[in-house]
Amino acid sequence: MRLGAGLLAASLLALGGAVAHAHLDAPQVSDAAVTGAGFPSALSEFGIFADAARQVPAPGVTPYTLNTPLWSDGADKLRFIYLPEGTQLTADGEGLLQFPVGAAIIKTFAFGEGEARRLIETRVLLHRADGWLALPYRWNAEQTEASLALAGGRVDLVTPAGEAISYAIPNKNQCKSCHGKDGQVIPIGPKARNLSAEWLGQASAGGLLDHVPAGGDLLPDWRAHATGPAAPLARAYLDVNCAHCHQPGGGASNSGLDLRWEQDDAHALGIMKRPVAAGRGAGGHDFSILPGQPDASILLYRMNSAEPGVAMPELGKASVDHEGGAVVRRWILEMKQQ
Repeated sequence: MRLGAGLLAASLLALGGAVAHAHLDAPQVSDAAVTGAGFPSALSEFGIFADAARQVPAPGVTPYTLNTPLWSDGADKLRFIYLPEGTQLTADGEGLLQFPVGAAIIKTFAFGEGEARRLIETRVLLHRADGWLALPYRWNAEQTEASLALAGGRVDLVTPAGEAISYAIPNKNQCKSCHGKDGQVIPIGPKARNLSAEWLGQASAGGLLDHVPAGGDLLPDWRAHATGPAAPLARAYLDVNCAHCHQPGGGASNSGLDLRWEQDDAHALGIMKRPVAAGRGAGGHDFSILPGQPDASILLYRMNSAEPGVAMPELGKASVDHEGGAVVRRWILEMKQQ
């Protein structure tokens, strides 16, 4: 879902000072729920939404979108940022924006459109004094409330591609597996290079962001580019979908793969790299990426599988992203044979 400039600008203005002029009965975010020691049992306790079913944010909660979003069985994702009054984001080059203590990042997963849209889960990242905390909330059938789901859960649904799947809501510890780096929980989505120049500019003008990074190399929206060189499109896809684990300090750092956008060493990216441990996940192939031969490349073999123990990513998918696989296939085909 792409938010229009009007909604974004209005939300930014609300954060920058219009909150004081909001109606007295408008919901307000509970800073105590964000920063307190407990785990709120219901999403409504945070006061994030003025209209939860329609995902209308409360004053001070700002929507954002990503150039290249993480793929999760084709789910539509609605993303929001909350900052406590008097604080702002700090840009640190092209990498992750730095969030003050008391901030929250909110992401709702939904399937379907219009009246048929069904909210499945909302994940919140809370920046507390002792670090980030990730909590999953599951929406009820009435779409009126989401309840804390520390143990995760399963939801039977049909994806936009028409596949019937058992969608997995991650448990609290599984949240850490994707959001973990060097033993700490961190955000992974809102990098300056993965936010549009328009959003960054409006955020800076509205007081949400301290400045717009100069000379930013923004990730391309790979799904919008059917032609042209595949390398930047595939690299953007891998950065967003794989690099949170496949990087130094990430959960899969022992694989030796580093799939971050800024990595330019061919071997670290998997080109002509043998796996650290060969098992059934390798599919009988010898190299993570064999230039010119996508069907002999472990990386694509695992991307194109939904089988537990083979599929990559290991979490967050019960089906195959065929479009994502196609752009990575084209990238490997375009490589010169070694």
